[in-house]
Amino acid sequence: MSKVTVVGAGNVGATCANVLAFNEVADEIVMLDVKEGVSEGKAIDIMQTAQLLGFDSTVAGCTSDYAKTANSDIIIITSGIPRKPGMTREELIGVNAGIVKNVAESALKYSPNAILIVISNPMDTMTYLAYKILGLPKNRVIGMGGALDSSRFKYYLSQALGVNANEVEGIVIGGHGDTTMIPLARLATYKGIPVSHLLSDEKISEVVKNTMVGGATLTGLLGTSAWYAPGAAGAYVAEAIIHNQRKVVPCSVALEGEYGESDICIGVPVVLGKNGVEEIVKIDLASETKELFAKSAASVRSTNAILKELKVL
Repeated sequence: MSKVTVVGAGNVGATCANVLAFNEVADEIVMLDVKEGVSEGKAIDIMQTAQLLGFDSTVAGCTSDYAKTANSDIIIITSGIPRKPGMTREELIGVNAGIVKNVAESALKYSPNAILIVISNPMDTMTYLAYKILGLPKNRVIGMGGALDSSRFKYYLSQALGVNANEVEGIVIGGHGDTTMIPLARLATYKGIPVSHLLSDEKISEVVKNTMVGGATLTGLLGTSAWYAPGAAGAYVAEAIIHNQRKVVPCSVALEGEYGESDICIGVPVVLGKNGVEEIVKIDLASETKELFAKSAASVRSTNAILKELKVL
């Protein structure tokens, strides 16, 4: 029997739970939220699709009752608040850091062997916070940002090529942010053919730019953050772990010298399996990309530094 807990029953968390159920990733899925009735209602709504969609997973909701999350294999943290008008970056990080810290510690009391997947923003910094305060081995703390960014990259590549996105390969490394992510266009392929053989340099540059502002584009259109792809990306990472798929997925993980960086959580390709991060995959980066990665890491570190200023770490 496998069990996944999703903390936070907002748009992203509920979507994540729905995808987990529909794909029968786990036998049991629990949604937990602090707002009375929300997770319970959304869980019932999802379960009322079981017969229509033909899945056998069970979904249950609860309000702040971590005992009901006991013995989870994976805990997915989506909770946190969006930045509000007039709120400084430091204030946002302070509030979300407090939420993530409380959630992670509370959930691990009941599931001490669980693998943690962090979706809450700023994702690389929240992953780093969880890694530093919980004392878990680095294979059990994973930020899902690279999975989402890579999916967006493949979408924009498929649109430019006019092909099925499932036949496109492409990964994004670096920080999970508009200015810090690095789509690796040089390594992107369609059916094994480098996209550089199929698209002009100008078109590839456009794809890279669209990928980097992918989240902001949706916020501009929707008036709020996206949720379908972020929720599905969290479920995708969980599925690779629970089903021991050993997929290579870019994720934000703790580095200890890999890619020239240490004491940081940032997006790099990893092998995901039953133990979480089974291996960090080394890619030979071009000198220009190495510089971009170093700049991305410096930007993530500047955000991480706020945790120390706020005395969260």
